[in-house]
Amino acid sequence: MSALAFASLDIGDYARALDARLQGKPAEEVLRIAVTELFPGRIALVSSFGAEAAVLLHLVAQVDPATPVLFLETGKLFDETLAYRDALTARLGLSDVRSLRPDPRALAANDEGGTLWFRDADACCRIRKVEPLERGLKPFAASINGRKRFQATTRSAIPLVEADGARLKFNPLADWGPAEIEAYFIRHDLPRHPLVARGYLSIGCAPCTQPVAEGEDARAGRWRGSEKTECGIHGRPTSFTPFRSRGED
Repeated sequence: MSALAFASLDIGDYARALDARLQGKPAEEVLRIAVTELFPGRIALVSSFGAEAAVLLHLVAQVDPATPVLFLETGKLFDETLAYRDALTARLGLSDVRSLRPDPRALAANDEGGTLWFRDADACCRIRKVEPLERGLKPFAASINGRKRFQATTRSAIPLVEADGARLKFNPLADWGPAEIEAYFIRHDLPRHPLVARGYLSIGCAPCTQPVAEGEDARAGRWRGSEKTECGIHGRPTSFTPFRSRGED
């Protein structure tokens, strides 16, 4: 099936067909097909530059270091994450890392004091992550992310390829486990996120991220004490309605 099918098939059917085609292929081959064959110039990697991000960033850099990398600079990140982003970008030779920031008008209207994360974490994620990413993805027909099935029960069934609204989403590391990730770090001598040594196995915004205890899911430290498990950038609705800013009717 060629990329022309993207225009003629239902997006869900195309995602399932492509997922079946790519089953059993190594992550490197999945990325090569996605980046160079199916969506050249129309695909972006979404990366948090978090605990395991160096693996996928390194893999993508081997295929094409000019692949756009979308980074959500929420204004609430750890300083260590920002420093790690800069270090990895230089180390891997990534030439198109784009920092996506929340709309200042939406922040002024909905989070002027910067405490929305405490009052309504879903709304905070929507303003600081979901909306900026939706804007950043507009030029692209597909995206790549680093979710893995072992990370949480809510991710245990993610496919290699899925429909994401009107786009395709590739999860090339879906079936990787902790041992494979660790081996890749060692084999390629990749630098670790500074917070990993302090027990942070999944790293998001500073106010909503805590270390993980032994035996917990890797994402157990995210929004600890609440029922929230995802920020919302995965499984976004096809119909997207942004927050209103002040002065809008």
